[in-house]
Amino acid sequence: MHSDSDGPDLRKEWLQQRTHGALSRFHDTTPLIYRKRIDVPKEVIDWVAGWGSSSLFLTGHIGVGKTHTAWETCRLWLKAFYGPERPWNGAATIYTYRSTALFDALRPDGPDEVRRTLIKTLQDADLVFVDDLAAPKVTEWTQERLFEIFDERYINQRPVIITSDVLPADLGPVTGPRVASRLGEMCRDSVVLLEGEDRRRGEAA
Repeated sequence: MHSDSDGPDLRKEWLQQRTHGALSRFHDTTPLIYRKRIDVPKEVIDWVAGWGSSSLFLTGHIGVGKTHTAWETCRLWLKAFYGPERPWNGAATIYTYRSTALFDALRPDGPDEVRRTLIKTLQDADLVFVDDLAAPKVTEWTQERLFEIFDERYINQRPVIITSDVLPADLGPVTGPRVASRLGEMCRDSVVLLEGEDRRRGEAA
């Protein structure tokens, strides 16, 4: 157990061990196609360093690399979380969801206990990444459950990473206007437009 009385070398070694363990576990849960290291835009580096807004929104045309960039951003964020300049606040929790899988899990016909546990988990996690948020068709019920998740994260300033081929202001038909408004504010200074050709022709997107 680490304490403030440990010397700087012991603290450094302790943090290195936890960083290595956390990154290894995250690597094991990362889809194979997104394990390759890629460069990310400067705006993403700034966000990881805490120089952007509380959350990050990656947008662009289909195939420009939004999902791969988001996975790499999660890895960089996790590495920064264990930085020696940060106070120890326990192990980091990151949850990643494709929007279609998330919306399916929030449907009203599923077990209520499982759904409530998921909502609480996503409210409290250190970082949540939702991929392709504009993709699914949703019901008013699902929009209300999304509001529960995002409003809790909004009022407690817990970060999210969103990928979408539309801007936050255009998410209303999917997420509902209240969630779209909160995401717009949470990501106000960290909306990153990715440009380029469709990477699926040669690599992961």
